[in-house]
Amino acid sequence: MDVYENCPEFEDENYLLRMVCMEDKKDLLKVYSDKAAVPFFNGDNCGGDDFYYITEQRMERAIDYWLYEYHRSGFVRWAIVSKEIHQVVGTIELFHRDADDYFTNCGLLRLDIRSDYEKVSEIIRILKLIIEPAYTLFRCNKIATKAVVTAIQRVQALENLGFSYTEEKLIGHDGTRYDSYFVKYQEQ
Repeated sequence: MDVYENCPEFEDENYLLRMVCMEDKKDLLKVYSDKAAVPFFNGDNCGGDDFYYITEQRMERAIDYWLYEYHRSGFVRWAIVSKEIHQVVGTIELFHRDADDYFTNCGLLRLDIRSDYEKVSEIIRILKLIIEPAYTLFRCNKIATKAVVTAIQRVQALENLGFSYTEEKLIGHDGTRYDSYFVKYQEQ
């Protein structure tokens, strides 16, 4: 299956992961204007974007860009829909990364969620939906995601899911070295 031809959906009793769409902009504005959540977002290699958006127009531009990248096979951005409140409470971005550093043949995962969902239990529920399929969808043998030291709940959730902190640095397009990554290898 080519994830860029047909974007799959994943769900359980709590959450639905589906392709982001413009209709999500109001819900996503609550995510990307959440000052308590933004410090945990991964802007590495994103041209300086801090992902703090306070207008619908800026949110629309972000969604437009995410859809553009999907159609050019750059990355997939899933909306995280809470079935309890029937709202989008975050996004997951995933793409296959080939590079001249440790993070090659890697599925790079970015998780952006509202601060009220930045809890061990919720992060585990959300990520459990996508981790295993990601190895196949993105043809990789490991998944990496960033979690800064202040993201205590996120770090705990990642460790509970079998991710390990790595001292390895992700080398950006411009040579910038990024840290605070956790990696999970595909189980054989």
